[in-house]
Amino acid sequence: MVTTTPLEAELLEVAGAVPDPELPVLTLQELGVLRAVHVHSPDSVEVELTPTYTGCPAVEAMSQDIERVLHEHGVRDVTVRTVLAPAWSTDDITDEGRRKLREFGIAPPRTGRTSGPIALELGPPRLLTEDREAADPVRCPHCGSADTELLSRFSSTACKALRRCLSCREPFDHFKEL
Repeated sequence: MVTTTPLEAELLEVAGAVPDPELPVLTLQELGVLRAVHVHSPDSVEVELTPTYTGCPAVEAMSQDIERVLHEHGVRDVTVRTVLAPAWSTDDITDEGRRKLREFGIAPPRTGRTSGPIALELGPPRLLTEDREAADPVRCPHCGSADTELLSRFSSTACKALRRCLSCREPFDHFKEL
């Protein structure tokens, strides 16, 4: 088990309060991309950051924002390292982050990713999301209805899909599950 020092916990909180550049309603801590802060000396730290997907264009902005807030907090030498394993998952978004997404008008990703073997059934081709939609529909963040439809698998960012509520007719983004 890795022990976190009080200084590391403090700096993790400071860096974790940085808003996500693409979804500023969420902090990096709420999004679950900030993995750790390692203090090498009181003036030198290394921050581990995991992007939502490989090649995420926001990583550079996140890194610069983390460096800025830690410099402002008195840390002279800040290194932000991109860590790809374990991979980020939408399960890493905190409950508070999910609440904020809903309030912002974005349907949060569904939870409960299954682990272990996945049953395989041969038949006509279809998207895996069809079965998931029937069992766990994406709810409208405006009215809460489960009667929604997919308009586009991609929205304002690659992490989101564009959907429409068939009850209130409002379009909304859905943060896709990974």
